[in-house]
Amino acid sequence: MADAPKILLVDDEPSIRQLLSYRLKREGFDVVLAENGRQAVALIEAGGIDILVSDIRMPDMSGVEVLRAAKQFDPDILGIMITAYASKETSVEALRLGASNYVEKGGPEFPAAVVEVVRKALEQRELRKERRQLQQENLLLKRTLGTAHQFSNIIGRSDAMAGIFRLIETVASTTSTILITGESGTGKELAARAIHFNSPRRDRPFVALNCGALPETLLESELFGHMRGSFTGAATNKKGLIEVAERGTVFLDEIAEMTPMVQVKLLRVLQDRRFRRVGGLDEIEADIRIIAATNQDLAKLVAENRFREDLFYRINVIPIHLPPLRDRREDIPLLADHFLARYRDQMGKRVTGISGESMALLMAYRWPGNVRELENVIERAVALEQTPVILPDSLAPVIRGGAAPSAPSFVLPDGGFQLEAHIQHIERGYITEALRRAGGVQSRAAEILGMTFRSFRYYAKKYDIT
Repeated sequence: MADAPKILLVDDEPSIRQLLSYRLKREGFDVVLAENGRQAVALIEAGGIDILVSDIRMPDMSGVEVLRAAKQFDPDILGIMITAYASKETSVEALRLGASNYVEKGGPEFPAAVVEVVRKALEQRELRKERRQLQQENLLLKRTLGTAHQFSNIIGRSDAMAGIFRLIETVASTTSTILITGESGTGKELAARAIHFNSPRRDRPFVALNCGALPETLLESELFGHMRGSFTGAATNKKGLIEVAERGTVFLDEIAEMTPMVQVKLLRVLQDRRFRRVGGLDEIEADIRIIAATNQDLAKLVAENRFREDLFYRINVIPIHLPPLRDRREDIPLLADHFLARYRDQMGKRVTGISGESMALLMAYRWPGNVRELENVIERAVALEQTPVILPDSLAPVIRGGAAPSAPSFVLPDGGFQLEAHIQHIERGYITEALRRAGGVQSRAAEILGMTFRSFRYYAKKYDIT
C-alpha cells in the first residue's frame, strides 16, 4: 500500500491546527503541524512534505513567504493558503508562486472545504504526472512511426489518432492518391506533410495549393502553368505547381471548391499523368503524387452534381478522416502543453503550466475551430498571463463561459411576470452549468462564478443541485 500523502499544516491558532488536523487525519492523510512560519520552513527542509496548508497571516512570516521558501526547496510541493482576510492581491500572489488554491476561514463548511481542496490539489498533481507520461508516450509513438521532425506537429494519444498514425505509416510508402477529410482546423495539411515526409518522395518538393483561395483562371495557371501571351498579364512562360513538384507531392486543399473546368483537367492528370500549360500545345508528363483535402461531404456534392463523380473516385483511393477535437478530448492536455511550450519559448515568457481550473475549462469547451482554435487560445493566454500558470482570466471569454453578453433590453411583458421566480431560474441555471464545467467540483464551480465556496454551497443547497 502506498504511503499516505504528507501534509504540513501551519497556523498560529491552536484551535485551527487541531480542527484541521483531526479532519485531515480522518481522511487518511499523514499530518505534520507547525505553529509558525519558521518552524514550517525547517520541517520542509527536512523533506518528505507533499502539501503545504498554511495560514496567510502569521506573526513571524506570512504564508506566502513560507510557500516561496517551500518552492525554492522543492518545486513539486503543492501549496494551499487559508485566510480569514481574503483579498485578490494575496490570492493572486499565492497563485503566482504556485499555490493550488486558497480557502476562506470560518463557518461550519471550512474544514470540509480544506479537505476538498487538498484532494483536488492531489488530483491535479496526478493529472500533471499523467500528462508528462502521455507526452513521453506520444513522442515514443511518433519516433516509432517516423522521425520527430516529420510528426512534430501531429499530437495525440487517443485511439483515433493512434489509428491515424498507423494509417499514415502504411500509406506513405505507396503511390496512391489520398483524400483527407475533416472539419476546418483538424490538421489536414499536417497529415499530408507527414505522408509526404515519410514517403520515398521525401527529398522532392511538397507544394500546397488552396483551391478555394483563387478564381478559376488563376487557379488553372497556378496548377498547370501558362505560356507567354496566353492571357492578359502573362508576360513570360511560367511553370505550374505540378511541374514544380516533379517527383514530389501536390497537396490540393479545399478541393470541393475547384471549378468544373479545372476538375476536368485534374482528372486527365490523374488518368494519363499528362497535362498542358494554359495556352500551350506540348504535353508534359506529371510524375507526382496528389493528396487532396476537404471539409465538405464530397459524396453529397456528387449526388447534387456539384462535383464530378469520376474525379471523386480518382481522388478517393485511400480516404483518411481526421476526427474533430471534441471527439478526442483526451488529447487536449497534450496539445495545450505542446502549444504552451511553443509560444512560451517564442515570447520569452515564464509560463510553465496550466492551472487545474483552466484545464477543466479547456476540456469542457466544444472547440468548433478544433486544434487551430486551441492553438490560438493558448497563444493568447501565454501572451496575457502574468503568473507561472495559465489562469482562467487569461483564457478567451468564450472558453470561460461564452462571449460578453449584449446589453439587456429589459422589455417587460404586458401582463407582467414573477421577477423572483425568473431570477431563481437564472441562478439555478448558472449554478448547474458551473458545476458541469467544473466536473462536479464545487470549489472550482465557485471560482468560475466568482463566488466564495460558502456562497456557492448555499445556492447549491437552496436549489437542491448535486
